[in-house]
Amino acid sequence: MKDAKSALQSLGDLDRSVFDSVAGWESPPLDRVMPGLSSGASYSRIWMGIAVVIAAVGGAKGRRTAAEGMVAIGITSFLANVVLKGLTRRERPSDPVPEERSLPKPDSSSFPSGHTASAAAFSGIVDRAYPVLWVPMNALAGAIGFSRVYTGVHYPGDVLGGWLLGKTVAFGVSRVARRFGIAPDAD
Repeated sequence: MKDAKSALQSLGDLDRSVFDSVAGWESPPLDRVMPGLSSGASYSRIWMGIAVVIAAVGGAKGRRTAAEGMVAIGITSFLANVVLKGLTRRERPSDPVPEERSLPKPDSSSFPSGHTASAAAFSGIVDRAYPVLWVPMNALAGAIGFSRVYTGVHYPGDVLGGWLLGKTVAFGVSRVARRFGIAPDAD
């Protein structure tokens, strides 16, 4: 038990150390982009917009992919924001980031990052249906996760936890959809 507690303490120390390193970065271009990206991902607005485009231009496959992506976001959001945040009650980072990139800290628990979880879930669905989109979808999802640390509202471990949750849910949703013959075929 002592070893497990020591290991958790070490992981927490590493998490705070990485957060402090990111908080100390100075990058005017990122200071301009990251707060808007992070805010744009609130309530999955970015992903809903992409889903609309995929549904509009992708025919039946696009509509199924968009719907599957929205289902994955719904399940992931519930698990992240209701179940896990309710169980963990982790405090948000208290170390300041520069004011020009700082976002207001939500009242909810820090673990896991719901923004990142939703981003990973949606990108996981789309990149299975359209492998050619793997790089841009995961780059956008990763940038959203990074933005949550860069703007001071999450620790890196929160983002990693959200990423793993989202990708796991995407995998499960894809499996269920394929099992029932409603998943789109990959290009």
